[in-house]
Amino acid sequence: MTPSAARLLDEAMPAPVLTPTPIFNQLRDFSQPWMDLNDKAVLVTGGTGPFGKHFIKTVLAQYKPRRLIIFSRDELKQFEMQQDFPQEKYPFIRYFIGDVRDRDRLELALNGVDYVVHAAAMKQVTTAEYNPFECIRTNVFGAENVVTASLRAGVKRVVALSTDKAANPINLYGASKLASDKIFVAANNLAGADGTRFSVVRYGNVFGSRGSVVPFFNKLIAEGADSLPITDERMTRFWITLTQGVNFVLSSMEMMKGGEIYVPKIPSTTIPQLATLVSPAHKQHVIGIRPGEKLHETMVPADDAHCTVELDDRYVILQSFANQARDAYLHRGGKAVPDGFSYSSDTNPEQLDSRGLQTLLQMAYA
Repeated sequence: MTPSAARLLDEAMPAPVLTPTPIFNQLRDFSQPWMDLNDKAVLVTGGTGPFGKHFIKTVLAQYKPRRLIIFSRDELKQFEMQQDFPQEKYPFIRYFIGDVRDRDRLELALNGVDYVVHAAAMKQVTTAEYNPFECIRTNVFGAENVVTASLRAGVKRVVALSTDKAANPINLYGASKLASDKIFVAANNLAGADGTRFSVVRYGNVFGSRGSVVPFFNKLIAEGADSLPITDERMTRFWITLTQGVNFVLSSMEMMKGGEIYVPKIPSTTIPQLATLVSPAHKQHVIGIRPGEKLHETMVPADDAHCTVELDDRYVILQSFANQARDAYLHRGGKAVPDGFSYSSDTNPEQLDSRGLQTLLQMAYA
């Protein structure tokens, strides 16, 4: 998909999934406003993960950065990335072995950097439950280290990746990312009027990422399974592709003032519908909700409605006292959401039908 396809799908749904009235689906690409990374130095923590690799690929296709730094702790994945993006062709790419737990290493890597995308995290829900200290050290202390190192290095803007599980969390992963979100939002108070700006992006399940349910279903099918496991027939989730996620990060970085949590308007669907699309011929069996799972996910809790502004393609959760920033978003066409508003996967007005879901899958695996 090209950036010119700003609205990829706008079709009436004859048979909505969860709502009783016809609705419309809009698969957005989030490419506007455009962020200029030409002649800039950019660092990505967790740069060898699915998001990081797609971010690097996007930057190389659209910009000519001065430096592009991949910061991660996995030397094998860095070696593999160097085969895809060789130094001979991309001499401005730098590969830094390092861990966000190590503040000194972060400060060295951030020397002369303009923009940071913080994608490093411990993300597996069950792993975090079994190894709580490790989760806290990476997701919470790591967030503190990124903030401190960015302030000391004079970085201009930092965008941290969050998750829908950080809103009203019920598991340690979500709680640790909520703490991380709070750290990045509050960091603006330490930076002063002209210092580093920090913001957060929060979105749902990513097609094509590690642990995504689609590769899991495909693996079971390839192994000869005659039925696909469903945790609960009522379960719903938000869906986004890596391309949309990268575009959303870049456009949010362009519009950020500091202290915002950006939430994209993305569609939802039920898990049984997703399984049916992957393989209509396979039966489904219910295995029950796993520990730490929610029936539905929320990205804007009702308690944040009083400080949330709605734009055409996203919601912006502002600090409750940020009246000047709120006015700026209202002046650019935003509107305040009503009291008690929440953005949840079960009540989301944009529910995918099978055609829209097929379009998302094609985008994700093109």
